[in-house]
Amino acid sequence: MEHALSPATLSELRRPRPYPAVSVLTPTHRREPENAQDPVRLRNVVAEAKKQLEADPAVPRERRIDVVRQLDQALTEIDLAHAEDGLAIFAAPGEHQVWSLARAVPERVVLSDTFLTRNLVSAQASERPFWVLSVSADRATLWNGGVDRVVEHRAGGFPLTRTRVNFDAERLERIGDMPSTFRDEDTRHFFRDVDAALAKLLREEPRQLYVTGETGALSALDDVGSVMKEAVHVPHGGLTHGTPDTVWQAIAPVVAAEARRSTDAVTRELESARGRRAFAAGVDEIWQSAREGRVRLLAVEENYRVTVRDEGGDHLVPAESGDLDAREDIVDEIVEQCLETGADVRFVPDGTLGGADGIAGVLRY
Repeated sequence: MEHALSPATLSELRRPRPYPAVSVLTPTHRREPENAQDPVRLRNVVAEAKKQLEADPAVPRERRIDVVRQLDQALTEIDLAHAEDGLAIFAAPGEHQVWSLARAVPERVVLSDTFLTRNLVSAQASERPFWVLSVSADRATLWNGGVDRVVEHRAGGFPLTRTRVNFDAERLERIGDMPSTFRDEDTRHFFRDVDAALAKLLREEPRQLYVTGETGALSALDDVGSVMKEAVHVPHGGLTHGTPDTVWQAIAPVVAAEARRSTDAVTRELESARGRRAFAAGVDEIWQSAREGRVRLLAVEENYRVTVRDEGGDHLVPAESGDLDAREDIVDEIVEQCLETGADVRFVPDGTLGGADGIAGVLRY
């Protein structure tokens, strides 16, 4: 199952397909007893997708058989023992993908000529992805971070290593035999390579960056490159060969502190916008502003969900889940629209926005 949504991957997912491109979404659960319902619910929603394919006269028999086969193959790849809060299955002639999402999704089946991506985009934004670089004198390891985990990122040249005979930089640092390790030219050259590789990745996938390592390593990397200028420094050595769990344990308190600072900054900016009459709140007002590209900063409480219907294209009004014209993932639509128009989207803890009904924004004009 896929987790990390890069800009290149999103662009590929949005590419038009031969009809039908099938999107199947279903909520899942991380823990008992709620997760007991997940296997049945998953089978039922995939059965509904097959039923819609069968009933659609625009789908030729050969193409229907192909897409049904893709859905069946996708089912075999799903491991509900490691489920998060939602699943998205995409199937089209000759291809399929399964995405695990750290954000709840409404149950739905959509047949179109593109895959339904807004729930993926919103889930990615809510997870607040970040990079962790762990660096020593002879190795640099990169970690892909999310809400409650990190996984090693093995692409873009990472991990980078430097081979020297009988050389164990981290051991020598610990016992004090190498006071100038990070100042010799070979090490500085290695750090320049690390900086260049990471700078390229950040241009392609910009995120918050945390850098772990001995104090001397952090200082030396800062001296030779550019990536450290905006990074959060975490003086903690020994993680270049660490496990995901040890890296997460070291970085989690720092990530939590940064999240609190970010939330405080968002609330201050929203209060300032009230005084300038550049403030919007509530799903209807934000939806209209988002469609006009006016939202500069969008704040959404983490578990905010609302079901609405579009009243004549002018306003959203409350609706019941399951209503024929209900829009159950309107918040995800707004998030995707705001990101498309260059807004800064921040998910904040429940209750942060007070009387703003779970969603608020700072307007450009």
